[in-house]
Amino acid sequence: MKVLLLRHPPVAKAWAGRCYGRSDMGWSREGQTLAARIVADLAATTIDAIVHSGALRSWLLAEKIARGRDVPVINDPRWLERDFGAWEGRSWNAIWRETGAEMDRMMTDPETYRPGGGERGRDLADRVLAGWAALPREPTVLVVAHGGPIATLRTVLDGQSLTRAVDFIPACGEIVVVQRRQ
Repeated sequence: MKVLLLRHPPVAKAWAGRCYGRSDMGWSREGQTLAARIVADLAATTIDAIVHSGALRSWLLAEKIARGRDVPVINDPRWLERDFGAWEGRSWNAIWRETGAEMDRMMTDPETYRPGGGERGRDLADRVLAGWAALPREPTVLVVAHGGPIATLRTVLDGQSLTRAVDFIPACGEIVVVQRRQ
């Protein structure tokens, strides 16, 4: 069984340089172009089910990929990006000016640190693992999600510490293929 983990296309330029975990926005022009290319690239790929996080930037792409296919399209919020609490929508520079090196705890202490009072890295890992376990038992499943959940899942499946998740963040539009046991 194969799972294709696809990170959504780039978001609207107004969000560039901002923390937008749970914030919901559409794609940039570049993102629209990339979405069209992803749909074309996947046209000949057999996909038996599509799962998305429910965020605008993921479900739009899931629906476009599903057009013309007789496959279930499932909204599963366990694949949403990390909740950054009070940091949502703020620029990373402003957050850095306010918190300083404390911001680095997202990477150095992911088990317990709550960026902006939001979700711990451990919470994200538990949520994404539950989403992974709930995926349809089909030969090929496409999951349209976000960088944080994809990186966290890859880290956990690789047996690595959550401090390594930053090493596994895919680029927007990148597909990561993971084999899954029955």
